[in-house]
Amino acid sequence: MKKIIVIPGDGVGPEVTDSAVKVLKKIDEKFKIGLEFETRYAGGAAYDKFGEPLPAETLDACKKADAILFGAVGGKKWDNLEVKFRPEQALFGLRKGLGLFANLRPVKVYDALIDGSPLKPELVRGGDLLIVRELVGGIYFGDRCESEIYNGVERAWDMENYSVPEVERITKLAFDTAKLRRGKVTSVDKANVLSTSRLWRKVVGEVAKNYPEVELNHLYVDNCAMQLVLNPKQFDVIVTSNMFGDILSDEASVIGGSIGLMPSASMGELTSFYEPIHGSAPDIAGKNIVNPMGTILSAAMLLRYSLQAEDAAKAIESAIDKTLDDGYRTADIFSEGFKKVGTKEVTEIICDRL
Repeated sequence: MKKIIVIPGDGVGPEVTDSAVKVLKKIDEKFKIGLEFETRYAGGAAYDKFGEPLPAETLDACKKADAILFGAVGGKKWDNLEVKFRPEQALFGLRKGLGLFANLRPVKVYDALIDGSPLKPELVRGGDLLIVRELVGGIYFGDRCESEIYNGVERAWDMENYSVPEVERITKLAFDTAKLRRGKVTSVDKANVLSTSRLWRKVVGEVAKNYPEVELNHLYVDNCAMQLVLNPKQFDVIVTSNMFGDILSDEASVIGGSIGLMPSASMGELTSFYEPIHGSAPDIAGKNIVNPMGTILSAAMLLRYSLQAEDAAKAIESAIDKTLDDGYRTADIFSEGFKKVGTKEVTEIICDRL
């Protein structure tokens, strides 16, 4: 059996994970993978039940799992909590506790949704890129000071640092992934200003020598942000640091026309973690209108990367392609002339097309 820990989380998280589990169960009937599901708490829901965003029982269960399927965390209900109790701390704790060192975020432009992109169709048609973001280093995990008096004034600071092994690890993953795609890696940094970026660029160049079949180029982060808008089809695999990857992946997510279709995978030393990127969206929770496709596509990534079930992953992706081609749309991607459906309905439609 393959143990999948399901963490619904907050807001729309329970709805989208429920949809993804239904699809995975249908896939399991067809491909006989042997999936077993167990639900655990994290985020605001865990704080309400246990007084902390990441109970030890949840982390322990995740460490023993073959993969984790995650919904979303957060909401206004918990905005005024002390930092250590905020729902988002569950994500940081899971990343550290599971050694989730890399986030993979694919950005695919669907022909059926191309008019939903904010960019001109000719710029994005056929676009297919992957952002590989370092996830447990850099400024988000460096030393910090919330407040101190320096030279008579109050200031705060956060420290960015990277080691050679951290950069080597994420770079190797990016190059290995590029070998399975179109064989091009773009490394993004700010080496004209930051010492950490100069180390980053040096190490990436050294790793690249072991991958002669993969093309490497370097971009400063500000230029990369511009190029994602001007010519996104130039990119295959982008590898970058934690903070830069956080920003660039959110920018890239709108290229395809809907954040609701964007999946992600966080690869770890112990296990791996799969979630949509759309957040908890508490304002639409429980209304049967959230788009579950990002979570369902995250489940496809789970099959591909954690269970090596490539045919099953492709079956899910094909079912979503067919659903969109047949004109079914959730509220976030609906326009006149298409068939509007809710969360539960589109899940059933996708299951029927598996």
